Amino acid sequence: MTTERPILYSYFRSSCSWRVRIVLAHKKIDYDYKAIHLVRDGGEQHKDEFRALNPLEQVPAFQLGDKVLTQSVAIMEFLEEMYPQHALLPKDPWKRAKVREIVEMICSGTQPIQNLSVMNMARDDPPERVRWSNYRITRGLAGVEVILEQTAGKYCLDDHVTLADCCLIPQIYNANRFSVDMEAFPIINRVARHLEALPAFKAAHPSAQPDCPTDP
Repeated sequence: MTTERPILYSYFRSSCSWRVRIVLAHKKIDYDYKAIHLVRDGGEQHKDEFRALNPLEQVPAFQLGDKVLTQSVAIMEFLEEMYPQHALLPKDPWKRAKVREIVEMICSGTQPIQNLSVMNMARDDPPERVRWSNYRITRGLAGVEVILEQTAGKYCLDDHVTLADCCLIPQIYNANRFSVDMEAFPIINRVARHLEALPAFKAAHPSAQPDCPTDP
C-alpha cells in the first residue's frame, strides 16, 4: 500500500466522480479533492491544465504521485487492488463477474447514453432531451432490476457492498433528476434504502462535497 496521498479531480454532481468517491470513502482512503466545474467559463474540464491530465476532458481524474488514471471503472478497479481493505469484489469468480456485469450495465449501457454531452448533440430541444434521458435510464434500470432478481440480498450482490452498489446509487440520482418512475423497480429501491444509510455513501453524496452550491 502506498503512503502517497491521492488527488481526485471531481465535480460534485458527476456520476462518474461519485462512484469513485464512494469507493474512497468505503475504503477509508484519505485524499485531496480538487473541484473541476463542468459549466463555469465554458467548462474547466476543457482548459489546458486539466486536458493534460485527461485528454478526453472528463472527470474524474485520479492522481497518485506522478501517475494519473482516468475513467471511473479503471480507477475503482485500481483502488480495489491497491487498497485491499474493505473489499468491494467477492473472491468467487462467478460472483466477481456478476458484479462487473452490473457495473457495465450502468457505466457502459446506461449512463453514457443519457450524459449531457450526448443529449446536447443528439437532441435539439430541452424537453426532448429530458424524454431521451428518461427513456434510456428507464431501459437501463429495467435490465439491472432483472439481474438483481438473481443476485440481490441486502445489496446488489448478497449482503456485501460491492462496486455494483457504488455505481447504482449515482444512477438512481440521475433517474430522479429525469423523473423516472422508480416504483417500477422494487428491488433497486430496497437496495438503495440500505445503501443510502451507510456512512460511506452519505460522505460521497453530492450535497456533502466542497464544490456543491447551496442549492444544487
